[in-house]
Amino acid sequence: MSKAADPLEILDHTVDFEYFRDWLVEGLGYVYGSKGDRTPFDPFSMFKVLILHAQHNLSDAKMEFMIRDRLSWMRFLGFDLGGAMPDENTVRHFRNCMTETCTLKRVMKVFDWQLKKYGYIPMSGQIVEAKLVPATASKQYTQDWEKIASKND
Repeated sequence: MSKAADPLEILDHTVDFEYFRDWLVEGLGYVYGSKGDRTPFDPFSMFKVLILHAQHNLSDAKMEFMIRDRLSWMRFLGFDLGGAMPDENTVRHFRNCMTETCTLKRVMKVFDWQLKKYGYIPMSGQIVEAKLVPATASKQYTQDWEKIASKND
């Protein structure tokens, strides 16, 4: 995938994600690997989850599916195939914690700044489940389009 210019690999090399670790841990109010009912996911990986979540405009449930489905996403997020991965509730809880402490706004602002610094424009997109169906344009649509095109000439 590296030879095919994987965009997530490029993103990983462009942005200094370690720069955000202290802010993320502070925003969550825990130390990664602390004792509890279960070890939380690394906030560094979870921040990357929120980046993909925002870039692709996915629901939490769809985000859980995509993390488990896409090997490139697993690699970018630092998860192992067959290993523990965040579910939709974990994604929602992390995002809510980051939002309530105003950490998400702060780290996303710096994330965007890092992208711009290297000449990238932060944008979002969507993964859409759809198929293309051939259709013929109506006569009225064709006439309207020709009028618009002739005005721009």
